Amino acid sequence: MPQIELAGKTYEVDEDGFLQELDKWNKEFAQAYAKNEGIEGQLTEEHWKIINYLRDYFQKFGIAPMIRKLVKDNGIDMKRLYELFPTGPAKGACKLAGLSKPTGCV
Repeated sequence: MPQIELAGKTYEVDEDGFLQELDKWNKEFAQAYAKNEGIEGQLTEEHWKIINYLRDYFQKFGIAPMIRKLVKDNGIDMKRLYELFPTGPAKGACKLAGLSKPTGCV
């Protein structure tokens, strides 16, 4: 299984870079991985709002939410979501949230 090193720690990921040991996620992981997902600088309050929403939803339902639900529940439009997560909600946001690879549309 592939591994990545971020902030001095090693994490197991799948072939697409999704964290495999979900219990090892922490804020430092998200911040360090952000650069790999095209986000320069520190994650903002807006980033954390989406990341925390994704984590909470995943913990409750075992899957990532559909994109329409993510947008509606957070009062954000698609354009802004892609500005925050240039690689997209399924790839970038879910990776930073430490979720496993979504099976369908996020």
